[in-house]
Amino acid sequence: QVQLVESGGGLVQAGGSLRLSCVASGRTFSNYVMGWFRQAPGKEREFVATIKFSGASTLYADSVKGRFTISRDNAKNTVNLQMNSLKPEDTAVYYCACRYLWVPRRPTEVDYWGQGTQVTVSS
Repeated sequence: QVQLVESGGGLVQAGGSLRLSCVASGRTFSNYVMGWFRQAPGKEREFVATIKFSGASTLYADSVKGRFTISRDNAKNTVNLQMNSLKPEDTAVYYCACRYLWVPRRPTEVDYWGQGTQVTVSS
């Protein structure tokens, strides 16, 4: 079992920034590919970004590329998502996620989820 706890969501104006954090516990953190997904009201949960074990390999959804940065600290069992130039369409519940050894690109490929943190971007 892996437990994931997110923090850092909130309300921000368009063009602003937020930083989400996720702390993992329970298993060897460095064996898991970590990621973020989001779900807007009335929409399906979607992939945002992932980061592999050492942090050298990252992947982003086209909609956030160049604005969001994912990072991880294996010594602290944390993964972060720095979100800049936020847009109203980024409004969603953001979920920390992980998958053992492989990159999760779809919600069905995720092994463990956090409880989610709300991000609201006002226009």
